[in-house]
Amino acid sequence: MASVNNVRKIRESKMMSKAELARKASVTVQTIDRIEKGNDCRLDTKRKIILALGYKLGERSKVFGEETSADDRASSQVKTKSKSKVKVRRQAGKGKRQA
Repeated sequence: MASVNNVRKIRESKMMSKAELARKASVTVQTIDRIEKGNDCRLDTKRKIILALGYKLGERSKVFGEETSADDRASSQVKTKSKSKVKVRRQAGKGKRQA
């Protein structure tokens, strides 16, 4: 699924080649090329590219837009499930302490 991002525009404004960005982000030039064409990538790859471009992770929307990718949704679902498990464990632990 193609998504709009600003990777190419930002990279070019910083006078970086695809090879330089790929090296800084520890990914392949082909990965950079695919992302600049709008293909999706893993969340970890986005994180690497954001940092390699000199942005903070909180500024990811400046690089990748406001999209909600499948990776982002999956990540938030995992966090939600983890939080609910913690609540269940805490509640279960309270019952044991009182006994």
